[in-house]
Amino acid sequence: MKKFVEKLHFITHDIHQHSHIEQANIACSAGAKWIQYRCLTKNDDELLKDINTIADICDDWGATLIVTDHIHLNGKADIQGFHIEDMDADFVKLREQLGEAITIGGSSNTLGGLIRLAEEGADYAGFGPFYTTTTKPNNAPLLGVEGYARAMQALKAKSIDLPVLAVGGISLSDIDPLMATGIFGIAASAAINQAEDMSAAYSAFYDNIM
Repeated sequence: MKKFVEKLHFITHDIHQHSHIEQANIACSAGAKWIQYRCLTKNDDELLKDINTIADICDDWGATLIVTDHIHLNGKADIQGFHIEDMDADFVKLREQLGEAITIGGSSNTLGGLIRLAEEGADYAGFGPFYTTTTKPNNAPLLGVEGYARAMQALKAKSIDLPVLAVGGISLSDIDPLMATGIFGIAASAAINQAEDMSAAYSAFYDNIM
C-alpha cells in the first residue's frame, strides 16, 4: 500500500523555547502537513497527553502525525505512523505488528541500510547525517551533498523507489543542492524550531523544497 509522504518533515524536540505542543501548533499554522513527534524523555501518560493534543492540532490543519519509536502506543491515540530510529529493527515484523494502514519510516546512514528498508517495506527513510547536528548525535560519517548523490544514483540503478529524506544539520542554503541529488525531501528540526521566528523559518524551508 503506497502511503502519502510529505516532502518536508518537521520534527519536534525537547527545547527550552517551545514545548512539543507549541512547536506542532506553530508549524501547522505555518502550513506543515507532516509532524514527527520525537520525545524520548517522558513517561507514557505524559507522552499520550502530548500526542492527543498534537493529534487534535494535526486534525485541525490536515497534517499527518508520526511518532518516533513508542510503537506500544499504537491504537491509544490518533497516530498515523511511526518513525523507527533503531537501524537494526525488523520492518517485516513491525509491519505485521502495526498493520498495513500505519505509515512506518526508518533511519539509515548507509546505502545498504536504505536498500534493506526498501526490501522490508518501509514507507520512507530518513538518511543522514548530512552535517554535524546537536539535535540527534550521530557518529556516522557526514554524507554531504556528494553522499546523497551517490546513494540516489545507486537506488535508481537498482530501480528502488523509496522516498528518501535528508536529515541532520540542514540549513536553508543546503536545500537546493540536496534536492538536486534526487532525494525526495528534507527532515528538519533545529533550523526551524530554534529560529528567531519559527513560523517564518518553516515557511522558508517549505517554499524552497516545493
